[in-house]
Amino acid sequence: MKMVGIFHHELFEKHLEGYQHPERPERVKVIMKRLRSFEPVDSLTFIEAAPAERAWIERIHDPGYVNGILSLEITDAVVLDWGDTVATPATPQAALHAAGAAVQASRMVLAGELASAFCPVRPPGHHAEHDRAMGFCLFNNIAIAAADLLEHGGLRRVAIVDWDVHHGNGTEKSFIEEARVLYVSLHQYPHYPGTGHERTVGTGPGAGYTMNVPMGAGAGDREYLDAFENRVIPALDSFKPEFILISAGFDAHGDDPLSGALLTTEAFGRMTEYLKAAAERHCGGKIVSLLEGGYDLDALADSVEAHLTVLAG
Repeated sequence: MKMVGIFHHELFEKHLEGYQHPERPERVKVIMKRLRSFEPVDSLTFIEAAPAERAWIERIHDPGYVNGILSLEITDAVVLDWGDTVATPATPQAALHAAGAAVQASRMVLAGELASAFCPVRPPGHHAEHDRAMGFCLFNNIAIAAADLLEHGGLRRVAIVDWDVHHGNGTEKSFIEEARVLYVSLHQYPHYPGTGHERTVGTGPGAGYTMNVPMGAGAGDREYLDAFENRVIPALDSFKPEFILISAGFDAHGDDPLSGALLTTEAFGRMTEYLKAAAERHCGGKIVSLLEGGYDLDALADSVEAHLTVLAG
């Protein structure tokens, strides 16, 4: 039986170590503790994340920006963007391995070596733009994985579904003119970073391949699952993806301190069920999810478990 790959590296627990920040090392620690006791235990396989090659990252990011991040020499902490995106000594290598995990997982699922994969990576990625760190993100891990599936994997249709409570502005910009990538985002609006209006649908050859589904503060399971059933899944069925990537932020949970959404733990399992079924219809079940937000530790661990329970069958 093919297993679900869990891509981890000790560096993900060292980024921002000793620095007071909501995007803290404990996020990955509670996830890994929960997954190591996951039942059935033989449904998961734990794989050490490898570093990304610079060329993979530069498909999405400016080479000068990439060099600037990787050449940071940090003794304490460096603020990179408006005070919320911070680097500490382990951060450059953690970011390199987070991007590497995304590519490594996608390639292994594409090759049939794994049924699917989850990457509990830090720093997260979906806010990172071509030449800018923002929103706790340095390299756009999911965009890097999608670009690799197109260029290295030779795919023609890759779908990215982003259910983080914050709009993935960096991912959207990466593929705003790209017809080979369908980007779908459900997010609280208006909310940080202020992007993600429903009228943003892509430009040029990418027109029609961006779908923003703004959700009001207070939206809960009913609103999100209705959006999945009536908008997200029909869009995926029309696009017929050859691979599905998930920006799996769990900060739309009702207990999360950084959002006004009210999802329950069970909703993350239900959304995963919708996407797994779509993947089975169109691409042999090929799904890779990457950790984005989620800042209440108990809600985060519970929601990740619900997500993995579905992926592992």
